[in-house]
This record gives sequence, C-alpha cells and structure tokens, in this order.
Amino acid sequence: MGVQLFQWTWDAIAAECPALGEAGYGWVLTSPPQEHILGEPWWTAYQPVSYQIESRLGSREQFAAMTAACADAGVGIVADAVVNHMTGQDSPGVGWAGSPYDHYDYPGLWSDAEGHFHHCGLTANDDIASYTSAVQVRECELVNLADLATETEPVRARLRAYLADLVALGVAGVRIDAAKHMTSADVEAITAELPEDLLVISEVIRGPQEPIRPEDYLDAGDVFEFAWGRDVAGIVKGGALRLALELGSDDGSATYLPSDAAWIFVDNHDTERGRQTLSYRDGADYALATALMLAADYGRPVVYSGYAFSDRDAGPVQDGAGVVLDASCEPGVGPEDGYDDGAWVCQHAWPSIAGLVGWRAAVGPAGEDATTTVDGRVVTVGRGQRGWLAASGNAGPTSGRYATGLLPGTYCDVAAGPVTADGECSGPAVEVDDEGMADVTIPAKGVVALHVRG
Repeated sequence: MGVQLFQWTWDAIAAECPALGEAGYGWVLTSPPQEHILGEPWWTAYQPVSYQIESRLGSREQFAAMTAACADAGVGIVADAVVNHMTGQDSPGVGWAGSPYDHYDYPGLWSDAEGHFHHCGLTANDDIASYTSAVQVRECELVNLADLATETEPVRARLRAYLADLVALGVAGVRIDAAKHMTSADVEAITAELPEDLLVISEVIRGPQEPIRPEDYLDAGDVFEFAWGRDVAGIVKGGALRLALELGSDDGSATYLPSDAAWIFVDNHDTERGRQTLSYRDGADYALATALMLAADYGRPVVYSGYAFSDRDAGPVQDGAGVVLDASCEPGVGPEDGYDDGAWVCQHAWPSIAGLVGWRAAVGPAGEDATTTVDGRVVTVGRGQRGWLAASGNAGPTSGRYATGLLPGTYCDVAAGPVTADGECSGPAVEVDDEGMADVTIPAKGVVALHVRG
C-alpha cells in the first residue's frame, strides 16, 4: 500500500514517515528529485535539466536523509523518474542547480548533434497530434518536451546510471513517468539492471481505442491502472457501490490489468487537474471512493495527498527563492472542510482515510474467508475474523443489524478515525454479539469499519 505525497519536500516526508509506517503504508511516492527548470508551476519538476539530485524540494543530502529516516520507520521511498524527455523550453536557460541548457542541448549530457533526441517529422510542430498513432506517441513530442531517443544505447546507458544513483541513495522503487511515450522494450532496457526486489511501476494511461496498452509494459514490472479511478468516480456518484467492488474482477474482461500487477488510485496529480477522476473537492464522495479502494479485492491501493489549487498550473507554496515550504497537516481536517489555494489538503491524514488505511493494514488482502454482501445501495465486506466494513451509497443514514463474522467484543469504528496510540477509539465503539451480529448506523455516503486491532 502506497501514498503519493505530491510536491512534499524531502524534510517533510522524513518527518511524516514514522506516522505513515504506524498507519500501515509500505511506501511513499515522491515528486521527481532531479534538477529541473526554474518556475512556480507544479510541472517544472517534470522538465529535467540534469540528473543531479538537487531540486526545489531539497538537496541530495536531504534526499538521502529522507530515504534513511523512512527506512527506519519501515517505509520505502519510490522516486518519480522522468526519463522520457527533457525540457519543453524553446529559449536557453539555467536549471535549479545552475546547469545551463538549451531545448536540445544539455552540456555534458545530451546533444541533438549526437542523435540523442527524436524529431518525428510526422506533425506540423513535431508534437503528438493523435494518440491512435503509436509512432506519434513514442517518437513525437509530448507538449514540446524534448523527446529522448530511448531506443539508442547511449541514452539508455545514461538513464540506467541515473536510476542506479537513485538506488544508491536508498530508494525502494521508481515510478517510470510517461512510460507510454517509450516502447516497452525501452522501459525494460532502462530498468533491466535494477535490483530484482526494487519496485518498478510504469505510468501508462489507458485510453479508449488507443493501440498502446498498459498490458504491453508488464515485462518491466507493475503498472498504474488509470481506468479504476475513472470508473469508480461515476459509480460513487451514482450510489451503486457494489460495482466498485467488481471493478477489475477476474471476469475475462480485458479492460483492466491483472490484479497482481496493478496499482490503483482514486486520483493523482494529473487526474485531479484534468477532472478525470474525483478529487478532494468532492468531499464525502472522495472519502467514500478511497474507502472502497482500500476494501477492494482488485489491485493494490495508492492514496493521494496534495495541496489545494484553483489554477491547474499552480505549484505548491514557495518562498522568495522558489524553495517549496514544508508541508504540514492540520489535525482533524477532513472531507467536509474547505481549503484555500496552496493549503496542504493532507488527504492521507483525514481521520476517515487514516482509519481505513489502518483497516486495510490490519485485515490484509482478500483470502478464502473474504465475503461480500449487497443490500440495495449498501455493501459489506468481510475478512473473516480480522475485519468487517459496510459502505452506503444512500443520501441519508442507514441503520441495520449486520452479520460481521467477527468474534464477540467491542470494536472501534475506524471509519470515524484511527485507533489512538494508547488504544482508544477516535470514533464510536461498536458491540458485536455472540452471534457475530452488530447494530450499526452507516452515515450518508459513508462507511463503518471494524478490525481486530481496534
């Protein structure tokens, strides 16, 4: 189970890792750590100037200290690796660490004269014009970003060296950004020399009628399944929650990756800006979708945590020199709150999401004792004697008497908040009787969740 702390500094992640480890997260996805262009927008981080680990999120030393601190907390660091392209700037400039660059010239690194870049010649401006053309997607430019010739050995060798440096700094994995814009053979070649136990997740956005499919990249490792987040958004808004638990099930459908290779999410930094999925603005629907993700049998979940914005290009809050300010999470905030632009939303720390992450960590993945029931717009998920969850798509509270499968006793409803460090319930206590039955009231568009550690 992972969490994406979008545009969090290395110091802030290091400080957060003890709480993340205690909550049950296995890893944190960071923003790209390499030197990038100057500027305020979030996407400056996705325009590399060099592969120095120096960025507005912190220095090389701070990055190494973060990986060590998080490892001590039992949490791995997965770095977002931008290896498909360089900058999209037509004018020469200087990067965050002072490296000079031109659009197709990066001294000591890449040179157009040496054939390090693609110029597809298939469109008027060399940009991708049609995603139904695999050649355009892989050899033309993504919004003017200088596209590296990743099929060539000199380019592959330098990218392998960058990933090896990240490994030397202690990362537990890498996200291959824009993998769709390289061939699967390129991704395999670039990642081939990484340690066998290193987590590799490719970003391959599934698009209707497109020839490039996420399944094509499985030989290089795992892949993000974008379809899950898009599909669950409509399901939650419609209230038929059973459909969310059926997404990606082994029904012979080719619309989803195999479960053991898929990482799923309600939203990420791209989809929340494109409004392709739910986001923090959807409040209770967002929290409910996250609960369903954590209860689902399909795939493995990644919780998202970012900052509020009204301008989709807006970066996180920075000081006068452009250094991103450390994230901080206000206690007790949640889906019902409003957020000013730039405020850290901290979805991972919302009491309801934090409690359900603890539920997932306590019950583990579905096994032979897993059960699911459906009663109108209420679904229940059982994990034997380890845990039980009920979710409602109804517009008002829903009361009932439910078979939980749990042993008799008093349990915390962790959907109202995680169990405290001293073992106290943040939310209400729920009694399970000698027959494993419990009387509960499920909030409107909400969840009740019980587990043995609570």
